[in-house]
Amino acid sequence: MDSPTEYTESCGNVFADLGLPNPELRQLKADAARQIQEAIERHGITQKEAAKRMGIDKQKVSNIVCGRLSGYTLDRLFRCLTAMDVDVAFKMRPKPKKRAHAELRAV
Repeated sequence: MDSPTEYTESCGNVFADLGLPNPELRQLKADAARQIQEAIERHGITQKEAAKRMGIDKQKVSNIVCGRLSGYTLDRLFRCLTAMDVDVAFKMRPKPKKRAHAELRAV
């Protein structure tokens, strides 16, 4: 009989699970890239058409939708989102006293 499969439950952020640096930032960038891909699909346009709309070249659009985000800042991704008719909103507030550290996350 096979032994039970072992697994580790995710904390909700794959980048943190993998022990990568800046997991919250990586997750935000991945969320932005997913929203860009969804906007392209929603508009029913090609990556070439999306590139023109966002003011970048088609290869950069391909990089974004494939998750190759190391050369992209959040600011740049957010500008791409607004060019694709996606609202980007921020909410900043003091951290609760009961929590040791402030956090960075998408809502």
